[in-house]
Amino acid sequence: MARVSIFPLSGALLLPGMDLPLHIFEPRYRALIHDAMARDRRIGMIQPRGGGLTPALYDMGCLGHIGHIEALDDGRFNIVLRGLARFRLVRELDVATAFRQIEADVEAAPDPDEEILSAVERAALEQEARRFADMLGYVVDWTAVSRLDDASLVNGIAQIAPFDPAAKQTLLEADTLPERSERIIQLMQFAGRAQRDGGATLQ
Repeated sequence: MARVSIFPLSGALLLPGMDLPLHIFEPRYRALIHDAMARDRRIGMIQPRGGGLTPALYDMGCLGHIGHIEALDDGRFNIVLRGLARFRLVRELDVATAFRQIEADVEAAPDPDEEILSAVERAALEQEARRFADMLGYVVDWTAVSRLDDASLVNGIAQIAPFDPAAKQTLLEADTLPERSERIIQLMQFAGRAQRDGGATLQ
């Protein structure tokens, strides 16, 4: 078990091996960054399940390492978190800090050699991503996309696609890269049907 200081943020998805830029302005999260920089530069990203000052949390988040930090004159920070490994919340700790802390079971980092798709899975994802981007009017350099490794493609789409927080959580909770890819395809297809029916659900 590990003690993890957390940054609950709805709609923000961090995945192992991926970067997440964040602007830190609230005093409690400035304190979180100061604390992390004095220790191991690690914080946990996790989504809240509701509103309020101390909302309930989803069961799974991702541990991140502060790879880049820019301290602004007024006390705010711009940081880039690099995802390390997923964690499962065990319990929240009773602490005196302004930021919340939990006890968590941190998974092993994924093996890059196992983070692969079959040729059929890769083609299906790229095809659906093209349809989705066209539907939203996105301009995408598909040549550059084709050069991405499977993990960067799948996890990159998972992080940047405008899915709602609950959908983002299902992507984080997928245990394998092919499973995450299939969930992305399903979400894109659902969004396409919703838009055609006049009830789009994207954020």
